[in-house]
Amino acid sequence: MKQERITKFIRTEDADKKWFVVDAKDQVLGRLAAKIARVIRGKEKPTFTPNTDTGDFVIVINADQVKMTGKRELQKTYFSYSGYPGGAKIRSFEEMQKKNPEFVIQHAVKGMLPKNRLGKQLIKKLKVYAGEAHPHQAQKPEVLSL
Repeated sequence: MKQERITKFIRTEDADKKWFVVDAKDQVLGRLAAKIARVIRGKEKPTFTPNTDTGDFVIVINADQVKMTGKRELQKTYFSYSGYPGGAKIRSFEEMQKKNPEFVIQHAVKGMLPKNRLGKQLIKKLKVYAGEAHPHQAQKPEVLSL
């Protein structure tokens, strides 16, 4: 008797989604973002399906205390353009950490997700907060060690 090989594809509705909390205090930004992107995408699970949202939710606390290695803290810049002449804004990592520390982690994770509709859907599963407190206690998040 011949045995059939069947590839199982899981639907978004059938995926078991959990909530994780990550402490970004003294973590290296790139390594932290890579781990978070893998969890949000669902690559840590045996039920991973490339075209489906099977990942988990991630809450990042202490985003204002994330670090970079070497000279990156001085060299890293964030560029935005309004569309008008002279509308280019270039901000340093240090400046962004003071002004909007949540953006730094969101920007890094977003760059590691797919650049399509699925990526736009997945980035909504990332919740970033500058301090210790977050409003997601009702979801009973588990601590994710990196």
